[in-house]
Amino acid sequence: MNTCAFLLILAVQIHADSVEGPTAGCTFDEDSDPSLCEFSQGEEDDFDWQLFRAHASPHSTSDLLRGSYMMVNSSQHAAGQRAQLLLQTLSENDTHCVQFSYFLYSRDGHSPGALRVYVRVNGGPLGIPVWNVSGSRGRQWHQVELAVSTFWPNEYQILLEATVDRKGYIAVDDILLLNYPCYKAPHFSRLGDVEVNAGQNATFQCVAAGRPSEAEKFLLERHNGEVSSGGSVKHLGRNRFAVSFQLEDVQKPEQDLYRCVTQSSRGSGVSNFAELIVKVPPSPIAPPQLLRAGSTYLIIQLNTNSILGDGPIIRREIEYRASLAPWSEILGVNMVTYKLWHLDPDTEYHISVLLTRPGEGGTGPPGPPLISRTKCAEPMRALRGLRASEIQSRQLTLQWEVPAFNLTRCHTYSVSLCYRYTTAGGGGGHNTTVRECLAVEHNTSRFTLRDLPPFHTIQIRLALANTEGKKEGKEVMFQTEEDIPGGIAPESLTFTPLEDMIFLKWEEPVEPNGLITQYEISYQSIESSDPGINVPGPRRTVSKLKNETYHMFSNLHPGTTYLISVRARTAKGFGQTALTEITTNISAPTFDYGDMPSPLSETENTITVLLRPAQGRGAPVSTYQVVVEEEAGRKVKRELGIQDCFPIPTSHGEAQARGAPHYYTAELPPSSLSEATPFTVGDNHTYNGYWNSPLDPRKNYLVYFQAMSNFRGETRINCIRIARKAACKDHQRALEVTQRSEEMGLILGVCAGGLVVLILLLGAIIIIIKKGRDYYSYSYYPRKPGNMNKTPITYRQEKSNMMGSMERSFTDQSTLQEDERMALSFMDTHTCSTRSDPRSSMNESSSLLGGSPRRQCGRKGSPYHTGQLHPAVRVADLLQHINQMKTAEGYGFKQEYESFFDGWDINKKKDKTKGRHDTLMGYDRHRVKLHPLLGDPNSDYINANYIDGYHRSNHFIATQGPKQETVYDFWRMVWQENCFSIVMITKLVEVGRVKCCKYWPDESEMYGDIKITLLKTETLAEYTVRTFALERRGYSAKHEVCQFHFTSWPEHGVPYHATGLLAFIRRVKTSTPLDAGPVVVHCSVGAGRTGCYIVLDVMLDMAECEGVVDIYNCVKTLCSRRINMIQTEEQYIFIHDAILEACLCGETAIPVNEFALAYKEMLRVDSQSNSSQLREEFQTLNSVTPHLDVEECSIALLPRNREKNRSMDVLPPDRALAFLVTTEGESNNYINAALMDSFHRPAAFIVTPHPLPGTTSDFWRLVFDYGCTSVVMLNQLNQSNSAWPCVQYWPEPGLQQYGPMQVEFLSMSADEDIITRLFRVKNVTRLQEGQLVVCQFQFLRWSAYRDVPDSKKAFLNLLASVQKWQRECGEGRTVVHCLNGGGRSGTYCASNILMEMIQYQNIVDVFYAVKTLRNAKPNMVETLEQYRFCYELVLEYLDCLEVR
Repeated sequence: MNTCAFLLILAVQIHADSVEGPTAGCTFDEDSDPSLCEFSQGEEDDFDWQLFRAHASPHSTSDLLRGSYMMVNSSQHAAGQRAQLLLQTLSENDTHCVQFSYFLYSRDGHSPGALRVYVRVNGGPLGIPVWNVSGSRGRQWHQVELAVSTFWPNEYQILLEATVDRKGYIAVDDILLLNYPCYKAPHFSRLGDVEVNAGQNATFQCVAAGRPSEAEKFLLERHNGEVSSGGSVKHLGRNRFAVSFQLEDVQKPEQDLYRCVTQSSRGSGVSNFAELIVKVPPSPIAPPQLLRAGSTYLIIQLNTNSILGDGPIIRREIEYRASLAPWSEILGVNMVTYKLWHLDPDTEYHISVLLTRPGEGGTGPPGPPLISRTKCAEPMRALRGLRASEIQSRQLTLQWEVPAFNLTRCHTYSVSLCYRYTTAGGGGGHNTTVRECLAVEHNTSRFTLRDLPPFHTIQIRLALANTEGKKEGKEVMFQTEEDIPGGIAPESLTFTPLEDMIFLKWEEPVEPNGLITQYEISYQSIESSDPGINVPGPRRTVSKLKNETYHMFSNLHPGTTYLISVRARTAKGFGQTALTEITTNISAPTFDYGDMPSPLSETENTITVLLRPAQGRGAPVSTYQVVVEEEAGRKVKRELGIQDCFPIPTSHGEAQARGAPHYYTAELPPSSLSEATPFTVGDNHTYNGYWNSPLDPRKNYLVYFQAMSNFRGETRINCIRIARKAACKDHQRALEVTQRSEEMGLILGVCAGGLVVLILLLGAIIIIIKKGRDYYSYSYYPRKPGNMNKTPITYRQEKSNMMGSMERSFTDQSTLQEDERMALSFMDTHTCSTRSDPRSSMNESSSLLGGSPRRQCGRKGSPYHTGQLHPAVRVADLLQHINQMKTAEGYGFKQEYESFFDGWDINKKKDKTKGRHDTLMGYDRHRVKLHPLLGDPNSDYINANYIDGYHRSNHFIATQGPKQETVYDFWRMVWQENCFSIVMITKLVEVGRVKCCKYWPDESEMYGDIKITLLKTETLAEYTVRTFALERRGYSAKHEVCQFHFTSWPEHGVPYHATGLLAFIRRVKTSTPLDAGPVVVHCSVGAGRTGCYIVLDVMLDMAECEGVVDIYNCVKTLCSRRINMIQTEEQYIFIHDAILEACLCGETAIPVNEFALAYKEMLRVDSQSNSSQLREEFQTLNSVTPHLDVEECSIALLPRNREKNRSMDVLPPDRALAFLVTTEGESNNYINAALMDSFHRPAAFIVTPHPLPGTTSDFWRLVFDYGCTSVVMLNQLNQSNSAWPCVQYWPEPGLQQYGPMQVEFLSMSADEDIITRLFRVKNVTRLQEGQLVVCQFQFLRWSAYRDVPDSKKAFLNLLASVQKWQRECGEGRTVVHCLNGGGRSGTYCASNILMEMIQYQNIVDVFYAVKTLRNAKPNMVETLEQYRFCYELVLEYLDCLEVR
């Protein structure tokens, strides 16, 4: 070692010694501490290092330096050979600085080799050299520092390796292990392990103390020797920095030990080995397990006990997607089971589980998927848009909306098309309802129904079904077109043949297939027993009107067979022909004689006459007789040619024996009289067994010539007096006496006959006068022939011009053809008048009952007998009678009502536990007796009584509302009596008391052994109709029952008006089949309301059929069947008022299919009255509209409320007031607004005038309090008119507060007809009540000072827009306002009711719609123009429906 190097080392050592000496090292001097020098030669090298000591170098070693050190002479070894020197092992936790000196020298300047330093850990691989040097470095020492960080329990060992290249020397000396940091080489802090998930980036951050130089190289060394460079250096302070190495996308094979290395010419720093831990994200081995499946959910178990990859699992997730969907969704799960919500029905899903371990990228791949399918769900709704694309006479082609998956909610579904129609039973039988459901092909929305009956109403509904449920749509009615009619049933052809006439009668075809317009009758002679008749004869045709099902054929030939055909015709043509052969009766032969001919000659005992051959009529003459009659034997003389004949053969001897005045004197064959032939009477010859005895000259004789025809057992005789032989002169006196007596007898006979004719004529006049009085007295209920079908037009004509029509009904009969008068006369004599035809009478509609079957109104007496003290009242006198009874100071309604209670008693009481009221038990003799149950003889009791209807025994059953313990008995009675209709006139709870238990199910329920299933429910404003199916265990039959639940009877008293109850009664009548059992009527106790209903039903029939009403005796009779049937005087008066209203108003409903024709007839102006039926109907409406009294509007007339009324002439009645609920300071709860019913919902409208400036906040309180979602404005703003200001009552735009109500403008849209505004309304004083979205419809097409809108289509558009909004927002109420809350508002409400009426019942009744509104507020629909507009709007609406 040279002197400079040595001095430098010595200085360092002195400095170090001043602090602390080295812990280990080798100077290789002889005097060095051997305990500090622990080194060894390597065992895996090629040769060893040599210890060299020289203080004075010889010449041969002049290239070496003096001193003691370890050396490798490379010239002595082959290139590539290595020598390793191992230092002592380091294990304590410390940062070591290893310092040594080296030199590399070659005389020729070439590299003697390389010197490398390794740091081996725990005896592992050497790895890369942490420091190395090569090349010739000059003949001097160089010092190097190694900063080695060691951490227990790891062992670190430094290894110096010399690798030989060319000749030269490699030497190391002064290897020192210092216990203080290196001065030049940086010291690394402990390098920590790095754990990452596979696929993520791993970062080793090597923090070192020192100052890195620019020439310093930083490396990351893997345990296997691989090296990564390119670390980024970051200075942490003056003497501290960090080097970061990033390994990208680390995978499991890269898991190993890594350390940081710095390399420079001054030395090297080495960190400890840190482990790179690569974790594989977990993944389940098995798919999740399905626990349960629903239509919109799947419940699964994660099944994550066995996984692939590394834990721990810190999060579990579910990834799912529909099999055919491009999307997937991931949901976090914190339980071993999970329910997937909001799935689509009948859809296959792939469900996998994701597991996550700690660290970024710790989520493993999805596990094996569970492939499962949700169940089907019940269809969302029924299919809509059912319409007919083609209508023919026997088939319908139907279309509907395509069944999309969002409706079917199942890929496997079925569409059924169910239809029904009613066909008339043949031969007067009952109607038959045909029902059938047909399956529709999948993925189609079109179907053709075939083999339908022509001109029938087909009720069709669609049913959408899958495995989970079924949705049925509303029935839609279609009518097939007309077709040619079917044939008239041959068995219905009845006839009566006469000699030259035939009376033929037939019935309408069983299958009319349309409206019969006429009948065609053809007849032709095809055979005759009269050889003088040419057969076949010409064919003749006769046309008959549609209501004429009979014909009298006249001018026919006797004894002739006619082929007669009858066929009916509709608009489509003639139908099949019904054929029959009818033979006329033969007629008596005729003679060709004028006056009585003179005899050819005459003797004392004979007389010769000329016999002329007779002409046969229908049959040839079979024989002739000459008859002689003693003139004295005839007591009554008759004119020539009309004498009685002599059918009984009597010979002369027989006549003498019996004292007969006449005898056959000769019988001649027809062959003997081919022409006129003389014949001598009394020639004493015998002719065919008859002795022609000589005549007695003392007697007067009459000679008759008689011809007889015989054909097929039928005999006809004709005779004529051809001669008179007087007695001889000796007997003249006796003869004159005989003649006088005969003349006197003739005179007396004529007088007697005249007297009989006079009596008959007087009787006929009396009958005609009486009938005339009947017609004039009962003008509202005319008796019509039973074979004439009434139409709505006829009802209105009855009310408008009944008197004239009655007069015409008599005069028209005189204009009948002769054949028709003969036919009618013939039918009367044979008691087959069409008035008693049951089919025709049932087809006739009642003017009071609308579409209900009309009773046969014969002249039999009423079943409710009229008493002498309380006679029946004529309908024409009913109004006067009621007014007198109400104003009577003495006898009136009160006395009549109290007379019902005289002598009442209850004879027998049964089972009080089954009665609702002890004093209202039914009379035993009229009670309904149930079939006893096995083992319970007392189970025959139910509190119910039979009540007679009008000419129908036991037509009603009056009973109490069922209690819980009698529900089964009630249904037993319904089943036993085969009842179809149940009339319920009570709510379940009234005034806080249970009036009747709910005895019907919401879906299906068993009551004992009877299963009741609710089929459908129809809810209207004043009543509800529920249809049930009844099945009983052990019976195969299935009954259908309708419950008619009247819900508008007030809890106290009686209804304010009878309009709704009368409509309810009509509905029950039209719906009840004629062959059904009794109508069950009940309220709470089975009296009072029940009695009112039955009395009204019976009296309406009586008024219809007899023109009188007998309410008193009807109530009396009812009370004899069931006690206390009318409970209050108020109910008794209400019955009278209801009957009066029915008589005054009549039935005004018109079927939709007849509306156009009916309205056209209503507009026709009568030439006599100069008025139309429409005008008269409106006048009737005005006359029956109730007028409000002051006490009925007491609240509106209070002083504090007067300023809130726009006009004191238009006030709401107290009973219809809409009181405000929201309070506003000292303001009261009054607003001029009335609640109005629609057709299907009570209080659906609130009618009010346009708000005044001071009532705007009241208006918005009204809207909010009653949940009104629509406001219909029918007037325009007019702020300039100070008398009638119409100010804007809404904000636009922005937000404004009206009292406690905050109204926010949301949006606006407009077209030429309507401005639509949307508002949000809330009560700022009660925010918890939420908010209300209100849509205002301002109608623009109603000009000021006009009674009706400018455009019907625009008004229909308004109605449709409001209806659509109401459906979308949940059917809130509608506020309707115009200037005064009257005419315009009423027109809108009435139009809405009419639209609903068409939709629900396929009828139009403008009178009923307006009267219902006027019952609540009299000024609704104020003018005739507005009333006519309602009709015309319906006509426009129906036209629009046809176009669609």
